[in-house]
Amino acid sequence: MSKLKVAGAALNQTPIDWKNNMAHIMQAIDEAKAQAVDILCLPELCITGYGCEDMFLSHWLYEKAAECLEEVRLACQDITVAVGVPVRWRKKNYNTACLIHNTKILGFTAKQFLPNEGVHYEPRWFTPWPAYETDQVEVNGQLYDIGDLVYDLHGIRIAFEVCEDAWRENDRPGWRHKERGVDLIMNPSASHFAFEKTRFREMLVVPGSEHFNCAYLFVNMLGNEAGRMVYDGEILIAQKGTLLKKNNRLSFLDVQLLSTVIDFVHPERSEHAESEDSCQKEVEFIKAESLALYDYMRKSRTKGFVLSLSGGADSSTCAVLVAEMIRRGLRELGPSVFLSKTGYSELTEQVLACRSLEEQAKFLTKRWLTTAYQATVNSSDQTYQAAKTLAESVGATFYHWYIDEEVKSYTTTIEEAIQRKLNWEHDDLTLQNIQARTRSPIIWMLANINNALLITTSNRSEGDVGYATMDGDTSGSIAPIAAVDKEYILKWLKWAEECLGYSGLKLVNQLNPTAELRPLEQTQSDEADLMPYPILFAIERLAIRDRRSPVDIYRILNEQQLESSEKLKQHITKFFRLWARNQWKRERIAPAFHMDDFNVDPRTWCRFPILSGGFQEELDAMNRL
Repeated sequence: MSKLKVAGAALNQTPIDWKNNMAHIMQAIDEAKAQAVDILCLPELCITGYGCEDMFLSHWLYEKAAECLEEVRLACQDITVAVGVPVRWRKKNYNTACLIHNTKILGFTAKQFLPNEGVHYEPRWFTPWPAYETDQVEVNGQLYDIGDLVYDLHGIRIAFEVCEDAWRENDRPGWRHKERGVDLIMNPSASHFAFEKTRFREMLVVPGSEHFNCAYLFVNMLGNEAGRMVYDGEILIAQKGTLLKKNNRLSFLDVQLLSTVIDFVHPERSEHAESEDSCQKEVEFIKAESLALYDYMRKSRTKGFVLSLSGGADSSTCAVLVAEMIRRGLRELGPSVFLSKTGYSELTEQVLACRSLEEQAKFLTKRWLTTAYQATVNSSDQTYQAAKTLAESVGATFYHWYIDEEVKSYTTTIEEAIQRKLNWEHDDLTLQNIQARTRSPIIWMLANINNALLITTSNRSEGDVGYATMDGDTSGSIAPIAAVDKEYILKWLKWAEECLGYSGLKLVNQLNPTAELRPLEQTQSDEADLMPYPILFAIERLAIRDRRSPVDIYRILNEQQLESSEKLKQHITKFFRLWARNQWKRERIAPAFHMDDFNVDPRTWCRFPILSGGFQEELDAMNRL
């Protein structure tokens, strides 16, 4: 056959959620059949879910996956389907793509390269498959080919690169597929979202299709699958150096299918279309966060969010993210589906009775986002007005109370115990922290009453240097912006006011970031407490992402003349000392969404010892320069 209709389907899966995972797989197959698709590719490990982690070490998981695979096989009448499934054979575990043609399993292609950096730890669970080697594996009582396979089907030759396989520059399986005359390479992936990562994927897929002289189909997992990683559901179809089609990423749909007709004899006749998907970082951020929050809320079976809204940049960002989650979900899914997926079907009639999308969104925001401004004597009217204005503008429930009596109670108790008065000269940190910690119990009460997720508003810059009160402003169920730096958040808020129409951010964007924990006359400032955010960001990327030493960082940044040499040394010294001292805080951070090309969450990207030498010798060497 010279022409084939080829499709990829991004699926929103959940680890060991067998019922829903299978429902999405079956829906994708049905939609593909309705579109007369010849070949359908589904994402990596979509039967079990990619994020099963140490459950991949359990024997029963593979038995259950094999049972589900049998259901998929029977559903594949008159269609060819590639489905991601783990296989256990000879006491080893393999990450495979199973190719099924008209209810017949043709084989299992095993992943050859397992990611073991950043957020991935696949070698803990799976064994890589050697190039060119094949074997036979028993699944559901039948023997099938497994390994580095090429399939002759539909008059063409088909092979796979499974996710990480494509990211290997020299040993990439695609080069071997070219030698064997492969016409179509399919890549089922669970490739986590990061800002602008789509550009790198296109560089693998489109030039790859040219280098390997073939058509190439990439399909990714979709949504917040297991808690921290967000998958953008990207589907790319290319042929011999031309991008034929690309979908709109980060959809709220459970199944997103993209198909095209590929002419393998006359590539210039293959079907193609322009993509409307935006690669702008600000757009990617709001789309990824909205989808991540929506999936986290519904998959955790909670009923919305509670937020201590201070009027500052971080909490205001979180409020806008929840509001946008509701608006975007309603716009894409419609009220009925949007509410059904969250378990709120009883609100459908009330939402539909609203006259506009904006009224629908505010109706739901009032129920799903509860905020509170928790004032002390050190709080300013400016931050109160900023918080109140923003909450009212997005439609959130807004409370306002004072915690001075509670702070006084704690302070008096400790003063009586130690037989002296606390004062700002000697007890600055203590007096600051007790305010932040006092806010925690009462906001937790509100979250419990609402059966809601408590949002903690710490950002990555604060995580770097421990500029957050443990069991205070770090308290929460989810930390949406913990993987994003403060400098970006400040820029994004201005963009959100101008480009998303959040006029309620006007007062927020006029304020300088401050914790408001010292007396107002001291005019506390975050940057005065730490360092200018652009400097912090520059040091962070070199120290954490690039893993440079203090000496290297100083030499690189000193050439840029961001500030005086002595000031730069002071800031680098402060960064490393605070970083080393505060690892224990990062160990206790609430689950955070991975957004950038790195983060400081020790559960995912960045592990560091709780106790260390604190870079003393390295800092001494820098200061001698």
